[in-house]
Amino acid sequence: MKILILGGYGVFGGRLAELLSNITKLELLISGRNQPRATAFCQTLLGEAKVTPVQLDRKDIGQKLAELAPDLVIDASGPFQQYGAARYEVIEACIRHGVNYLDFADAADFVFGVSQFDQAAREVGIFVLSGVSSFPVMTSAVLREMCKDMTIETVKGGIAPSPYAGIGLNVMRAVLDYAGTPVKLTRQGQHTTAPGLAESQRYTIAVPGKMPLKNTHFSLVDVPELQVLPPEFPELTDIWIGAGPRPEALHRMLNMLAKLRHRLNLPSFAPLAPFFHRVLNVLKFGEHRGGMFVHATGHRNGQPVERSWHLLAEGDDGPYIPSMAIEAIIRKILDGNPPELGARAAIRELNLSDYEHLFDGRSLYMGFRSKAKGEVPLYRQVLGDAFDLLPPQVQALHDDVRARSWSGTARVQRGTGLISRALGALFGFPNTADQVPVNVCFTPQDGGETWTRRFGTRSFSSVQTLGRKRRNHLVLERFGPVTVALALVVDAQKLFLIPRSWSFLGLPLPQFLLPKGQSFETQVDGAFCFDVEISAPLIGLIAAYQGELHSTAPSTVAAN
Repeated sequence: MKILILGGYGVFGGRLAELLSNITKLELLISGRNQPRATAFCQTLLGEAKVTPVQLDRKDIGQKLAELAPDLVIDASGPFQQYGAARYEVIEACIRHGVNYLDFADAADFVFGVSQFDQAAREVGIFVLSGVSSFPVMTSAVLREMCKDMTIETVKGGIAPSPYAGIGLNVMRAVLDYAGTPVKLTRQGQHTTAPGLAESQRYTIAVPGKMPLKNTHFSLVDVPELQVLPPEFPELTDIWIGAGPRPEALHRMLNMLAKLRHRLNLPSFAPLAPFFHRVLNVLKFGEHRGGMFVHATGHRNGQPVERSWHLLAEGDDGPYIPSMAIEAIIRKILDGNPPELGARAAIRELNLSDYEHLFDGRSLYMGFRSKAKGEVPLYRQVLGDAFDLLPPQVQALHDDVRARSWSGTARVQRGTGLISRALGALFGFPNTADQVPVNVCFTPQDGGETWTRRFGTRSFSSVQTLGRKRRNHLVLERFGPVTVALALVVDAQKLFLIPRSWSFLGLPLPQFLLPKGQSFETQVDGAFCFDVEISAPLIGLIAAYQGELHSTAPSTVAAN
């Protein structure tokens, strides 16, 4: 199967070529205006597919199709927002030559308009699919999955790329071009517009049982979902899709420019693209993680329903996700399952299950969350479906909203430094001991729990509550005036409690001084076991304690 990739050595085309280069049944024609760059890129592809560099300008596409005779053209060049009057020239050339077509288009108007070629594509026996990327293919697959048990009325979604992912100059140019201009969307059941990048909201991407992304600032972007999804879901009244690039300071600068352009009718900021492109690709700091979310509300049997889907991408795996939709379609073609003929947005071509095997072996995770109803234990609210992956005794300790008590024994170690000893005394941590009886009482309090830990004759308490707003999907543990936000992470039959931020009397404390240490709960030989370490930068160990607990009988709890 011979595939011509336009922009084949660019950001999206290059990653797609990497994914496809391991498929032996393919011949990849890596094209672009710069022959030396195409040649150099082909030399980096070490898979078994045949790769050939091709010098090609879009205006010569008709001639090149006759010369190269590919089976499939993939347009990964862009920016699709700036193709102008001849924006469909590649599609029209493919129809004339009877060549199948896919693209990465992220421009809503471009993708929405592709259906005008449906009849012509059918007549020559080809498929023309536009927007074959995370937006809108993955978004629509998520909503179809949600529709199995709810009627969707509102949708909001967003993508938060890793700051290390890199961004192409054409993408930056397209973003700046529509910043502050009217973006078509649906609100309260009406077709309307809103200024691109001038509207913002915050959201926390949190796959159940995985480390959540930090709460992210998203801004409205012009993506195909805004136009192609409302016709697919008749009861959909509102849709909003945003992007959350980092660093946030530069993102807010884009917001400011968008608002100025909207209010003052300024010209396009596209000429500033090289500056922003350079800065974004230099200012790479923070966690090398990214993600995506889709949040929907609606009803089921007349009752309100709220559900969300979360995607987490660790390290260098995230940037490949936009290319995986095309990879999945090509693999289906090779398996004898090509798309139906005709021209359309690619919103029905893949299901979430099509992505699952592509995620295998990569640090890519996804999962659903539903809004808790009634009185639900704190840890079950935070972990969602991942709570059921915990060992039975860990579940038993947390899966209750009533007062209860667990007892056992523990080994305690205290820090020996002056500051660590002072902090240990301040919080009431027990003294060093090889074996000491321990009792933990859990008392419901204001939607959370008070944990009173007694080690021998010494005790200390903390209050655990559910994080809200910027600390959503975290557990807040308050020790007097100090509150630590903890992520609950399930891995290898252990529940890890990982500090993410902290504050003093509600005021944020420096992140570089955040207490560290590996703390987890697990089950060993049928018993609940805990291993807690509390240390701090520049100070070292403050306290550590390990041991096991067993549930105390109800009559004993009452007696205590």
